[in-house]
Amino acid sequence: MINLKRIDAPQTTVTYDKNKIDAQTGNIYEAISIIAKRASQINAEIKRELEEKLEEFAINNDSLEEVFENKEQIEVSKFYEKLPKPQAIAVKEWLDGDIEYRYIDEKQNHEYSFA
Repeated sequence: MINLKRIDAPQTTVTYDKNKIDAQTGNIYEAISIIAKRASQINAEIKRELEEKLEEFAINNDSLEEVFENKEQIEVSKFYEKLPKPQAIAVKEWLDGDIEYRYIDEKQNHEYSFA
């Protein structure tokens, strides 16, 4: 699980050196594939965590009367809105060497397992 409060990935568009991206694999397409798969994992983790936190605020009332704004819920939503995109987090992890990957089958098909 990633610590969302300690993420230091950029929140704006950044141009990266291609040679740094493909240094670990020697193939830019393979590196991008690994980064994209990790970004999908990060996105799923963030989504699951956000849904769990917002479930705490769910109103178990079937009537559609007034809905009161909950300051805590708004703060949680704003925190998640300000997070860097999962792709930016994955690229940062890749460049920092935090992503471990291995080939699943012996033929080196493009399936990866992340540690």
